[in-house]
Amino acid sequence: MRRSKVLTLFMALALTAGCGGGGNASSGLPADQKQPASSGSSTGNGIRLGILGQCEGPFGGFHEDVVAGTTLALARFAGASPSSKTSALEGFSGAKVAGTPIELVGIGCGDDTADRIVQEVRRLVEQLGANVIIGPLSGDEGIAIAEYAKAHPDLTVLAGISGSQEQTLHVRAPNYFRFYGDGAIWNAGLGDLLHNKEGWETVAVIADDYSFGHTSAAGFIADFCAVGGKVTHRVFPPLGTTDYSSYIAQLPNPDEVDGYFWAVGGTGTQAALEAFVNGKGDLTGKQHAGNLFFNPDLAQALGTDIAGAYVGGFATLPSDVRTPEIEEYLAAADKTWESIPGALSGNKPAKPSVAAAFGFFYGYYTAGVALAEALEAVGGDITDVPAFHKAIAGLTLDLPYGDIKLDANRSGIVDVGLSRLVNESGKVVQQTVAIVPGVDQTFGGTFSPDTPSPGRDSPACAKRDLPWAGKAITVVNGVPQR
Repeated sequence: MRRSKVLTLFMALALTAGCGGGGNASSGLPADQKQPASSGSSTGNGIRLGILGQCEGPFGGFHEDVVAGTTLALARFAGASPSSKTSALEGFSGAKVAGTPIELVGIGCGDDTADRIVQEVRRLVEQLGANVIIGPLSGDEGIAIAEYAKAHPDLTVLAGISGSQEQTLHVRAPNYFRFYGDGAIWNAGLGDLLHNKEGWETVAVIADDYSFGHTSAAGFIADFCAVGGKVTHRVFPPLGTTDYSSYIAQLPNPDEVDGYFWAVGGTGTQAALEAFVNGKGDLTGKQHAGNLFFNPDLAQALGTDIAGAYVGGFATLPSDVRTPEIEEYLAAADKTWESIPGALSGNKPAKPSVAAAFGFFYGYYTAGVALAEALEAVGGDITDVPAFHKAIAGLTLDLPYGDIKLDANRSGIVDVGLSRLVNESGKVVQQTVAIVPGVDQTFGGTFSPDTPSPGRDSPACAKRDLPWAGKAITVVNGVPQR
């Protein structure tokens, strides 16, 4: 396997992947659906919604997915009708909750940079008059939008799937709400599992050098070190790197460490693992673990040697866990559209449930559900903005992949599903092995508004008590053994 076995699956995430759908690329809506500029206030008592996607950059391939996530929520709970049966980027109409209309005024086109996403939110709010924003997608974008929300207290922001820790734990804007976990939360219990079940004593970490990569690595490091493990190397290639060979060279050889933890995402996942094979030799799954980007499609592209690798959690659970609520949710996606060109299908038409089962779509779905439920809670009256924000903060969402409520900083307290890649008759699939319930962004007291933000050297590797250590709920054949 020294020659590359990695296929071109994740090239779907490339820069040009997400701006389709016709019409105006900057808004994501056809020209005839663009709304006139306004002062940024609501029209009457209505919701003027802007969605912040990412149609360029490392995660540009998920642009369709995230807009579809919010659209599905509003189709299910606000009576929205998508304008197209084959693309969510064409917008929707007819959404209304408790007599209050929800109008989509525009879709922002981010590129994973703070500067670009601020330009887009300013366009949506200050030119197109959005009074509610859903998004953004990625880490640095989330911090920037949280700061923007803090400076615009009458605006309501429901975060999309941006996984940086700082946007809620440090910025703490009272009008910014995140109904999902951050990147650290998604790795809760993974270090415990690898140290105490698989016997890892030492690990090398490689992660994207930006806020989400830092946060994801921080959660794993905190968890692994808490139970007695040691981190020997921390390597942080810049997000968007194409040649990872020099960064792979900084990692120890496979005979010098028990394992490797990867938090390299987007278009970089393929390139980084390819560089590892070329520089360090064959992959041995039992020596590798990764965050959400170690999904089964990528694993299959790598070949069966990746079987045995463990995977941290994300907003959804792997496909082996099925409940009536999950089945109903996925069926609703397939009923809403004929097809969706999501990232996991290479941005080609596929069953909408393929996109809906992955966390990018689902994060924006939870935000849409929160918007609908909060409107219902205030009887559709959004003229009292503080009351509307209080209603959002007090929600407990009954969602397909588990209930979610918010902590004091308006960030999600969530259950985390850990999984493993296994070889089933020559096919690599993702199999859930454990669920860690009720993790919040303090990570068992590890992080607080006064601790340094996750970074290249933070957190320190320290042993400490974590409430879930040794207490994860085992999952057998997709069924939690509660």
